Amino acid sequence: MSSRSPRTLAGAVLATALSAFALSSGALHAQTWPTKPVRIVVPAPAGSSLDFVVRLLGEKLKDKWGQPVVVDPKPGAGGTIGVDVAAKATDGHTLVIGFPGPTAYGPFLYKKMPYDVNRDLVPIVLTTTQPNVLAINASVPAKSVTELISYARANPGKLSYASVGNGSSSHLAMELFKSEAGIDVQHVPFNGSPPAALSTANGDTQMLFAVASGIAPHVQSGRIRQIAVTSKGRFEPLKDLPAIAESGVPALRDFEAVAWNGLFGPSSLSPELVARINADVNAALADSTVRERLLAAGMAPGGGSAAAFKSMLEADMKKWGGVIRRLNIQLD
Repeated sequence: MSSRSPRTLAGAVLATALSAFALSSGALHAQTWPTKPVRIVVPAPAGSSLDFVVRLLGEKLKDKWGQPVVVDPKPGAGGTIGVDVAAKATDGHTLVIGFPGPTAYGPFLYKKMPYDVNRDLVPIVLTTTQPNVLAINASVPAKSVTELISYARANPGKLSYASVGNGSSSHLAMELFKSEAGIDVQHVPFNGSPPAALSTANGDTQMLFAVASGIAPHVQSGRIRQIAVTSKGRFEPLKDLPAIAESGVPALRDFEAVAWNGLFGPSSLSPELVARINADVNAALADSTVRERLLAAGMAPGGGSAAAFKSMLEADMKKWGGVIRRLNIQLD
């Protein structure tokens, strides 16, 4: 026989009932969501690779959700402006496509951030992964990683590289490359891949790391030459390009800097709603047309559970936090 008093038993029953009600309410909300247009913030300019991914998925999701998907570009401050909008959103209908810069790297790069990645954001689903491409202006007399290193060493301090923003994967990948290759190249940051790629195509900068889709028009025009990828081995959509780790340079044999993007929401989203959005995006990523267009743009479709995406984020924070500290990279 229970030794608990009737009052204690009644309290336990009430707590159980409230818990069950909360769970059922969360599940019901996830089933009926969305009740208005869903805004997906893009912390990069229109025409960027992030913009491309959101618009492609949005075409599938609007049919699934029965509501418009509004793409809202908010570039600037290495992506933190756009991510902050979603982190502080309270309408239950605002998401953001995040990438390593303002999520995995930011806590180590900036003295102060407008949001706390672990407290204010919830990872929902990985959307794509892709290596950055090491690309150079066509006038640079190099056709391989070793030739580029030799050219840079012969011209110390005279060359510059573009990045898609301070704290982006293209920025940190080049800083790591510079450090391990022993070259002196100046950084010129831009807000997103379109202006960064244009600067290298025009010869205002001589090189950059960028995802393939961001430089494709300039590669096709012959103004930019791709010479390697940042994955550990060959990347199937770009299988003709060697990995930097394959260059034969001993210091670069373990070089790897894979870019990714994925959907995040404010931490106020219920676990049931996170699971619902995760399932819907996974279904969109499994669509053959979506997969073909992503692969054609040099991106590998993502997917998987929210827990797996969170683990990936944590692993990147551990790896790149160490790199940032070792290279002493700090941003205002």
